[in-house]
Amino acid sequence: MKLKNRLLFICVSMVLLSAVMISVSIFSYLGFQLHRTETMYGATDPHYQSLVEPLRTMWETPRIRELLIETAIVIVLALCVVAVFLALWMYWSIVDPLKKVQLATENIKNGNLDFKLKLNAKKDEIGELYEDFEEMRKRLKDNAEEKIEADKRDREFISNISHDLKTPLTSIRGYCEGIMDGVASTPEKMDKYIRTIYTKTNEMDDLINQLTLYSKIERKSVPFDFNEVSATEFFGTCARALELELDAQSIQFHYDNYLREDCRLVVDEEQMRRVLNNIVSNSVKYAHVSPLKITMTMEDLGGDIKVSLADNGVGIAPKDLPHIFDRFYRADSSRNRSTGGSGIGLSIVKSIIEEHGGVIQASSEKDKGTVISFLLRKAKEEHKDEQSTDH
Repeated sequence: MKLKNRLLFICVSMVLLSAVMISVSIFSYLGFQLHRTETMYGATDPHYQSLVEPLRTMWETPRIRELLIETAIVIVLALCVVAVFLALWMYWSIVDPLKKVQLATENIKNGNLDFKLKLNAKKDEIGELYEDFEEMRKRLKDNAEEKIEADKRDREFISNISHDLKTPLTSIRGYCEGIMDGVASTPEKMDKYIRTIYTKTNEMDDLINQLTLYSKIERKSVPFDFNEVSATEFFGTCARALELELDAQSIQFHYDNYLREDCRLVVDEEQMRRVLNNIVSNSVKYAHVSPLKITMTMEDLGGDIKVSLADNGVGIAPKDLPHIFDRFYRADSSRNRSTGGSGIGLSIVKSIIEEHGGVIQASSEKDKGTVISFLLRKAKEEHKDEQSTDH
């Protein structure tokens, strides 16, 4: 039985039950009074007759009998009107809102997540149901849009992986065919071909490692090992390692540290070194100037530490700058392919910084260079000490 039929049945039952109860109550009361009088005085007692006779006279009088019948009919009609009003009120307040929820549910079942359920202004259970339902619809829509976007990213991811792996493989195949065909006829050419194959193999290995790492970061499956370290000592060690590596490539490196000796951070040392190496590697690949200069600067911003890496390269176009941390984004695909860029180095950097609770940003001027900087929160105890010192 549908809900509206149940409500109608309940209201009709209320009318009939009320009429019966009123009639039974009246007759029971009169019967009780007569029985009590008869018991007290007896049926032949003049006092009993004086009580019964007026009732008999009233009922035998046509006008009074009609009046009593009309009164009963009015009472029943009044009860019917009340029942109808209750039925309509219950229908408008319960059945109609539920029908709207049912319609919205049908739309969602059919995939129409744009169907909005107009919120009920009343702060009752129905209003709360509307709000919860609308919140559910929004979440389902957001999840569906995220899934579509994720599927799109996955397709791009697979396409880019295929292209990135195919490029060095094609080179390796070409050089191998050259060796087999006897093109590398001298020891010098053979050495050149073998070194090129070795270089391309290393590029593939590096690309696969970066793709594996990025995939783990995306799935939140990288086991970060956070430890509290001295910022000055840790980044000083990283700077010295970078200086030795870049000096071998005839690249100038400067390190400016403006931190206090007691400044401390909570970081994953391996992943933070990866951040610095990826940023520096990006500058080396795409700066296209000689001599290349890279400057690493450490600044104390109160509760945060700012790490900046600047180069004097050709810079990044304004239209490309907001996207350099996007996965597989390349401002100049042909140039990046020739330099072996995978397009995910800075994406990995951003993900690692965000896992540390920090933020990263970039600024650049054409033909003047690029600055990539990130903020890291200081260790909590030290931050508290600084606040107490300020007070």
